[in-house]
Amino acid sequence: MKHLPLVIITGLSGSGKSTAIAALEDVGFFCVDNLPVDLLPKFLELPIQSDSEMPGIAFVMDLRDKGFVARQEVVLGDLREKGFRFEIIFLEADEKVLVQRFSTTRRQHPLARGQGLLAGIQSEAQLLRPLRAAADFVIDTTRLNLHELKAKLIEVVKTQRSLIPMQIHVLSFGFKHGLPPDADILMDVRFLRNPYFVPELKPLDGEAPAIREFIFTSPEAAAFMAKYSELLDFLIPLYEREGKTRLGVAVGCTGGRHRSVAIARALYSHIVAAHKSVELTHRDINHQPN
Repeated sequence: MKHLPLVIITGLSGSGKSTAIAALEDVGFFCVDNLPVDLLPKFLELPIQSDSEMPGIAFVMDLRDKGFVARQEVVLGDLREKGFRFEIIFLEADEKVLVQRFSTTRRQHPLARGQGLLAGIQSEAQLLRPLRAAADFVIDTTRLNLHELKAKLIEVVKTQRSLIPMQIHVLSFGFKHGLPPDADILMDVRFLRNPYFVPELKPLDGEAPAIREFIFTSPEAAAFMAKYSELLDFLIPLYEREGKTRLGVAVGCTGGRHRSVAIARALYSHIVAAHKSVELTHRDINHQPN
């Protein structure tokens, strides 16, 4: 495991460490929350999985471990001498924001007992000051929402390792059979001419060459594909930047057998050509036309 990148997420309680480790888990990291620092050397001896199958291992370590502050420098120093590489990401936020977050969630601050919430926050900041100074990255989450924090964290880690790419799911469907509940982007292609009304084409589906030829020889279909493909090319990197792990692109026609299938197949081929991770499903292709 010595050649596998290791990330330690730490910082002030209420600064977003749970959100941060969830973000890293979504992009392929093996994640461990609240691991006592003295157990870290033993953990790194475990055969988890092949190094090539994941971008790294992330740990959340903080004052929930009573020995963390006193022991982390010694433990991490010994591991570095043995060849392990660590990046420390320190999260923080303004006192007023931390007080508000604890008041909203009604969680107990680890140092609040006997001295009150604000005093506990201030004590923790003082205790963690040396660790903050030694951190590789410091992220202030005061003005970040959950999605912005996730995007910021992924921006930090992706420069040094390959992350699991966002999975794009292209889906064709028929409006008469209901809307897909997990679609992020939905396009209605019922404006295209319909092979359903051509007797020799009606029994076929949108994967048949005759159907694709019928649809894409129309100028409207060609213009639509050019414009919609350009829109997706613009949107997909923005969703990736926001840390989205799955994007549903749904294309619907009346029955889900002809137009939506052909268009979904064309969009799938376009996205594959851009070297993106994509899958294709024709939800209603097997519904027979009446």
